Amino acid sequence: MPNLLPLRFKNLPRPLKFRHLIGPSFILLGLGLGSGELILWPYLATNYGLGIMWGALLGITFQFFLNMEIERYALITGESVFVGLARKLKFFSPLWFIISTLIPWMWPGIIASSATLFASIFNLKYSSYLPSILLIIIGLALTLGPIIYKTQEFFQKTLILIGVPFIFILTLMFANLADWQNLGSGLIGRGDGFWFLPYGISLATFLGAFAYAGAGGNLNLAQSFYIKEKGYGMGKFSGRITSILTGKKEKITLEGTTFPLTNKNLKRFKVWWKRINLEHLLIFWATGALTMIVLSLLAYTTVFGLEQKTASINFIIMESHVIGQKTFPILGSFFLVIAALMLFSTQFSVMDATSRIMSENLVIFSPNKFKIDHLRNFYYFFLWLQIFAGTLIFSLGLTEPLTLVIIGAVLNAVTMFIYSGLILWLNLTLLDKALRPGLARIFIVGIAFLFYGVFTTITISQYLIR
Repeated sequence: MPNLLPLRFKNLPRPLKFRHLIGPSFILLGLGLGSGELILWPYLATNYGLGIMWGALLGITFQFFLNMEIERYALITGESVFVGLARKLKFFSPLWFIISTLIPWMWPGIIASSATLFASIFNLKYSSYLPSILLIIIGLALTLGPIIYKTQEFFQKTLILIGVPFIFILTLMFANLADWQNLGSGLIGRGDGFWFLPYGISLATFLGAFAYAGAGGNLNLAQSFYIKEKGYGMGKFSGRITSILTGKKEKITLEGTTFPLTNKNLKRFKVWWKRINLEHLLIFWATGALTMIVLSLLAYTTVFGLEQKTASINFIIMESHVIGQKTFPILGSFFLVIAALMLFSTQFSVMDATSRIMSENLVIFSPNKFKIDHLRNFYYFFLWLQIFAGTLIFSLGLTEPLTLVIIGAVLNAVTMFIYSGLILWLNLTLLDKALRPGLARIFIVGIAFLFYGVFTTITISQYLIR
């Protein structure tokens, strides 16, 4: 049973300059690159055209507002939203977040996709051994990096700053005026002979893509960890998780620190809030939306209409072949390398985020038995537990990447429905009135909650009826 201490009080630190705030949104963006951006939305575009792209734009917009409510709580209190929800829901909250993180994310579809592309690059035969080896490499990288957040931030920044411009240039080379016009129509829901959803589309795949238009599932909640480790607001007074082997152990506090409502602190909060909204808008929303749209457009212009339609992620390999044939073979190969690395980096970030979520919730559930001083030990326990689960799933013969991705995505859509309501409730009940979300943000998060709920219910009922 959680026995949480009340929040301590200190003055809100002076706002950081904008250039020093950039970082956490790169990680959250990286969490979505290999699922929705690179696999599900381009897959839907190759099979149904660009008329479904409104879903990608709406999905990432919903996630922007959800993420900012997650950041709001951590900025003000210096503790994660998991601690905040445990203050309201006691032992139920940490148990739910451990289960709802482990079950949806133990399906290793992303790393299976990466392994498929690496096998194609090096002309290897795909088997369960290759993705299992990649999982172990991720485990070693996270175990040996001195400060895990810095390792992850560097990795994601480098890949995004190289990969996204390259893909954008490729798209400009291949897309003609008609393709851009189809994209513009698709962003408002108009497709070729349909509005919003084409006949025959799998609702499970669409729901999964919608949930993965960004990070997806409980991964969005991990944003409260990353902004603390970056030193946003009251997160300055929290510690960081370091490597169990190479990092110097830092003092980590479970409960947070908030600030008294003085004029000085309120003015600083407004500056903080304005700057972190801008950081997330530019890095997560704008870059994420552009990446999803461009990758889907590139898939549409290269693969849509080909007779060799495929129900797996082999459409990415087909893209690379078309790119190589119409330009230079090396460009097709480089596209495949970038795609494989993006998928690998997404799985890298997923393993970190899920391990953080589960380890902190374990401590929250029983802080006397699972002490906060041993948080990094619990982190590595969950990390390697997931690696074991992934290799076990592969050994049982479940190796088809797209199937694994869709299973995880649908399960994560269910969790998003639940926590989108919980986060709004948390900020409206635990935060002081002057710091709560305004009516516009309440309305948008409320609409997101209803959308996830209705679509999840329809999708589940469709399969139950069958």
